[in-house]
Amino acid sequence: MHPTHPAHPAHPTAYLAATTDKNLELVLHVLPAIVVILAASALCGRLALLVKQPRVLGEMVAGVLLGPTLFGALFPAAQKAVFTPEVKPVLYVLSTIGLTVFMFLVGAGLDHGGGNGKKDTRNAAVLAVSGILPSLLLGAGAAYLLYDRLSRPDVSPFEFALFIGGALSITAFPMLARILYERGLQNSPLGRMTLLGASIDDAAAWCFLAVLSAMHTGAGALHVLRTIGLTALFAVVMLTVVARLLRPMGARVERTGHFGFDQMYIVVAIVLLSGLFTDYIGIYSVFGGFIAGLAMPRNPAFRAALHSRMMDVVCVLLLPIFFAFSGLNTELGGIAGWAMIGPFLLILAAGFVGKYAGCATALRAVGFSWRESWAVGGLMNARGLMILIFINIGLAQGMITKDVFAMLVLVAVVTTAGAMPLYRWALPERLEQGMSPPAPDPKAASGPAPAEAEPVHA
Repeated sequence: MHPTHPAHPAHPTAYLAATTDKNLELVLHVLPAIVVILAASALCGRLALLVKQPRVLGEMVAGVLLGPTLFGALFPAAQKAVFTPEVKPVLYVLSTIGLTVFMFLVGAGLDHGGGNGKKDTRNAAVLAVSGILPSLLLGAGAAYLLYDRLSRPDVSPFEFALFIGGALSITAFPMLARILYERGLQNSPLGRMTLLGASIDDAAAWCFLAVLSAMHTGAGALHVLRTIGLTALFAVVMLTVVARLLRPMGARVERTGHFGFDQMYIVVAIVLLSGLFTDYIGIYSVFGGFIAGLAMPRNPAFRAALHSRMMDVVCVLLLPIFFAFSGLNTELGGIAGWAMIGPFLLILAAGFVGKYAGCATALRAVGFSWRESWAVGGLMNARGLMILIFINIGLAQGMITKDVFAMLVLVAVVTTAGAMPLYRWALPERLEQGMSPPAPDPKAASGPAPAEAEPVHA
């Protein structure tokens, strides 16, 4: 028998952990943490659905509540015992895998063919620019005004302003995709244009973050150019060479109706290798997962099989772990009081006006109705888990303080909570139904929408 391990005596598995090997001890700490995360996520997700909000909002709130704001404040010993220092790296790895696979599934389900290609592409470009520039400029301006009060001393005003502006220019692309899929609008002119514009928006944000990271670490212009060049090369290779090599697999699944373990091994390997490469070049693994999804065969049977095999496990198990990991870094007590409420409201207003008004005005200018324009503006204004990924990287690299991190988590919660009410206000169901394309043949149904008509997850 090993000598008694002194760490974490308050943990309910401390006795077992003290009498066994290190690997089992780690398991006995990780599994209770995951069970607590899933229980909190299930409860808060259900409460969110009851008030007609997306489940992802409840899961985001659950992550915050499991951190020092509530669980750590009321039961500090229990919180430290559940989320020990050994547990956090495991949660980080699981959450990264979950995010990468989720973005892969979003990319795989995106129908980037059909429709009026040139017109959709032009409108998507307008939407992407209007989703980035106003938020970036307003956010950067607000951050510049608040630099002395909020920034770390080792971060320049220019870097701080660009980081806040970049974070506010993020769109909750996965959430937007699920809303459109569940309403059957993903292949309507509005849906195709919105999905493409949001994907460009977020891809630009990751590249922007890569540039900021290089600036912050003092890597120099050559490193920045290397990152951008490798990103472009990766996208081209995946969408041409790899996509062509995978087409026979898609045709085989479509012909036989069988999607087996051999195909799953290939798909999972491509996703993880894509995430590894994009992590290595500095633009984070979620971008690699999304590009890998776009490279997948477009056969309806293949896409439906991918979703049915992978989406539920990712959404139920891995994404809640990411929200909890973010919540462990969120201390809302640090922004209590008027001294911090003012800066928070300024940042929130900059992000809200930049996205909502910017996107709506741009869409109206290219010919969409005001109702359609305000509906898309509301969806684009939601930031969901994407801004959480962005700011987690910024916090890890020392570009922002924990107070700024907490403010941006609140921005994510508020804008995500406002997305569906703004969408429904602008586009009631009676008007939305007239926008849907004709119902497809059931045999040709595809896309990553879940079988049950549950409100949007992420």
